[in-house]
Amino acid sequence: MGKRVLVVDDEKLIVKGIRFSLLQDGLEVDCAYDGEEALEMAKKTEYDLILLDVMLPKMDGFEVCQQVREFSDVPIIMLTAKGDDMDKILGLDYGADDYITKPFNILEVKARIKAIMRRGRKKDEKEKAGNVLEKHDMKIDRENRRVFIEGAEVNLTTKEFDVLELLATNPDKVYSREQLLELVWGSDYPGDARTVDVHIRRLREKIEKLPSNPKYVYTKWGVGYYFKG
Repeated sequence: MGKRVLVVDDEKLIVKGIRFSLLQDGLEVDCAYDGEEALEMAKKTEYDLILLDVMLPKMDGFEVCQQVREFSDVPIIMLTAKGDDMDKILGLDYGADDYITKPFNILEVKARIKAIMRRGRKKDEKEKAGNVLEKHDMKIDRENRRVFIEGAEVNLTTKEFDVLELLATNPDKVYSREQLLELVWGSDYPGDARTVDVHIRRLREKIEKLPSNPKYVYTKWGVGYYFKG
C-alpha cells in the first residue's frame, strides 16, 4: 500500500505487537513512546494515519492531537482505557477521527485503519472538476479541504469538513443522523447518532454567525440535517 502509520504508546509490548501486525499488511510503521516524541515526528514526517494512546508521558494524547491539528488533517485514531468521558474519547474537542478502547483486538485496529484509509482513497480519487464549491458567502475547496467564509478561512476538523462537504454537495437533501453516521464515519463505527449532533453543533459554531439561526446547515426536526441550497 505504501502508506505510513505512526503508532504512539508508552507500552512497548503493545507498540511492538501493533507494528508487527501492520507490517504484515504492507504498511510502513514508525513508533513513538511519549507525547513530545510523537509531536516532533508528526511535524517532520507526512503520515497517512496516527494511532495515538491517550495516557502518555510528557504530553497526553489529547494535547498531541490538538497540536497536530494546528498543522495537519492526518487521520487520528485514539487508544484509550477510559470510558467515562465520551466527548473526550470521541476526540470531539481535539479533532480525532475515531477511538478504540483498551483492551482491543488487533483485528479491530486493523479494520478501523483500513476503513479510514479507504475513505481517504475515495477522496484522493475525486476529479478536480467541481472541486471548489461556492454557496452564498462560503467557498469550499474540496481538493485542499479548506473552507472560507467571506474570504476568511475557517479551521475545521477532518470530520467537520466531511459532514459539511457531504451536505453542501447535496444541497436541500435531508440526511438522517444515522445516514450521516454511516456515510461519514462508516458502518463499522461503534459510536451512536449523538456523535453527529455534537459535530453539527461544533460545525455551526464555526461557520454560522448565529448558530441558533443558521444560514448554511439547517435542521429538519424529527428527520435530520441539510444544507440550504
